[in-house]
Amino acid sequence: MDTKQDRTVSNIQPDDAVDNQGQTLSLHQRILGDVEGRILSGEWPPGHRIPFEHELTEQYGCSRMTVNKALTELVKRGLIERRRKSGSYVTFPQVQSAVMEIHDVKLEVQSLGLDYSFQLGERKVRSVESRDVERLDLPTSARLLDVTCRHFAGGRPFCFEERLISLAAVPEAEAELFETAAPGSWLLGKVPWSTAEHRIRAVAANKLAAQALDISTGTACLVIERRTWSGRAPVTHVRVTYPGDRHELVAQFAPSPIG
Repeated sequence: MDTKQDRTVSNIQPDDAVDNQGQTLSLHQRILGDVEGRILSGEWPPGHRIPFEHELTEQYGCSRMTVNKALTELVKRGLIERRRKSGSYVTFPQVQSAVMEIHDVKLEVQSLGLDYSFQLGERKVRSVESRDVERLDLPTSARLLDVTCRHFAGGRPFCFEERLISLAAVPEAEAELFETAAPGSWLLGKVPWSTAEHRIRAVAANKLAAQALDISTGTACLVIERRTWSGRAPVTHVRVTYPGDRHELVAQFAPSPIG
């Protein structure tokens, strides 16, 4: 038997296989199970490109329709995403945030089992402008730190932070370069807060957010705006923009007592 025929035969998989309970699996179910197993085991981490359809077709000795059926099911289960002209990739898990709490983005990312990093963008000290008054409730004579920051999960943009910090409330922020901790993490460890206000909106990504998150302008995003105070003194206003398909908010509450 020639070697070419040997190689061809070794690549062909039977149309049916048996799982560990003795149940017969169709070929598309076996492809589905194999790919899902590699994802859930962590062998293929978030952001990993899975083999192209033609590669899976060759590996399993089947039609592209069979492979497409398996991949379509993986998309429905939220395990992979398809990118036009680029292939299929393991999705990043969706993070949940409690509405009534102030979360450290670093801990959010690490809770997903992903590596965290951040990149400081613009950083400037300036006077309060008229557009800032509503956000931070400071007089125009006050000074603030205006800073932006990108947060990453597994090397992929996770959220975009735009923050104002009152230098009257946190004077040491003027000299802080945020080399080892992002602005939000630094503030949580530096200034005790007594009151916070959240505003949550669905928005279309503007040009600045789209560039920071590596998404298209107009992509649906979730924006959380938060103001915090220490006593009566405003501390910070932050606007955090998340791609809409990677974040959800959760609130737990109980009924108020009657009477």
